[in-house]
Amino acid sequence: DNETQRTMDVAEVTEYLSKFKVQEAIEIAVGRAVAEKASDPITTIAATLRELASKPSHVMAGRQAELKATAQRLCTPGKGFLAADESAGPWLRAGHVEAKKIPDTAENRAAYRKMCFTAPGLSEFISGVILHQETLFQSDADGNAMVDLITKAGMIPGIKLDKGYDKAGLPGSATGPLGHPETWCKGIDDLEKRCAEAYAKGARFAKWRNVLQIDASQGLPSALAIHECVHNLACYAAICQRQGLVPIVEPEIVPNGSHGIEVCAAVTEKVLKAQYSALKKHNVYLEGAVLKPNMVKNGIDGPKAPPDKVAEATVTSLLRSVPVANPGIFFLSGETALDEDNEETATINLNAMNKMFSHLPWHLSFSYGKALQKTAIVTWLGKAENTAAAQKALVNRAKANSEATMGIYIAGSCPSVGPEGNVAMQGGAY
Repeated sequence: DNETQRTMDVAEVTEYLSKFKVQEAIEIAVGRAVAEKASDPITTIAATLRELASKPSHVMAGRQAELKATAQRLCTPGKGFLAADESAGPWLRAGHVEAKKIPDTAENRAAYRKMCFTAPGLSEFISGVILHQETLFQSDADGNAMVDLITKAGMIPGIKLDKGYDKAGLPGSATGPLGHPETWCKGIDDLEKRCAEAYAKGARFAKWRNVLQIDASQGLPSALAIHECVHNLACYAAICQRQGLVPIVEPEIVPNGSHGIEVCAAVTEKVLKAQYSALKKHNVYLEGAVLKPNMVKNGIDGPKAPPDKVAEATVTSLLRSVPVANPGIFFLSGETALDEDNEETATINLNAMNKMFSHLPWHLSFSYGKALQKTAIVTWLGKAENTAAAQKALVNRAKANSEATMGIYIAGSCPSVGPEGNVAMQGGAY
């Protein structure tokens, strides 16, 4: 009868909770109720707890297996990420005088992203596509969900989950070369819910970016900023994994400033060591997560280091700080000087790393936004008749970076718009 069933339910749940973390059990159950938009969430939560109680020894093993499998797919040799997670039209952040003229409307954003996601052959070189919240839940003009366009093309959808930072920054921290104090990103408070919703929509990995600034004269980044950065990212990563999403951990040290490459190298090594210490404290499963760091480079206004020095300094910092258990490292391209070709520079730097260091313990690849899309954007310019040419430009640059993951890219072999027409990126560094 009902009373007997209720007694059995309590016994099952009690047995389960005695073998598993109470908080984690509740969060898994609540996450499922949210993801399924249950009309009776209490019943759904109780049913989930009963299900977990029937197989307590397999729950985390099963989740880890899923996370590891997703991470391995993301780290497929020769492939990287298309970072399509701009909050506004990507042309506004392309840093090009013609691109910035494209009207920033939801319709244009959908048309552009459909153009990218349906580019013939893109999935040969791209394993995952990082999306903004708008795009994850967006459909094209024909009613096709963007996530379906991505998965049907053989790529994995991901979601940007940080909510950006407040330029008011950490109280009492110094103002750095970005023109504001040190910061951390918002979004932890409702992250569990947003992870569950993203997973239900089809996302299988996520991204969270924190920003650190270098100013040696002021001691930046400060110990406080590094602490806030790495623990904020570790908390995000743990929550993502609890909801089945592989977290991209991105502690970006921005290149703004006049420092030399050796300063960036020291700071990068320090931050990455702190990051993996924080991930360990938060019990993050390293085989089910990936890293998205900055390359070790000089400041934009500092003495310029050539690609071989960038490669040597970057890989040395990684070897000193990133565990072998981490399956993949996907570089952000980073901002460049206005007289540099951002696309070509990012490809050449990645190529130098993989050419000089051919037997690294992780997949060393790319997670580029502007550095993959700039020529495609300038080719497209919001005109449907330019779609095929823009898709070709996107695939060509993706192929160039795929070659760079193997150290076989030939400089100059992939056409780009070059530095002509470069303007300061709208919105600054974020």
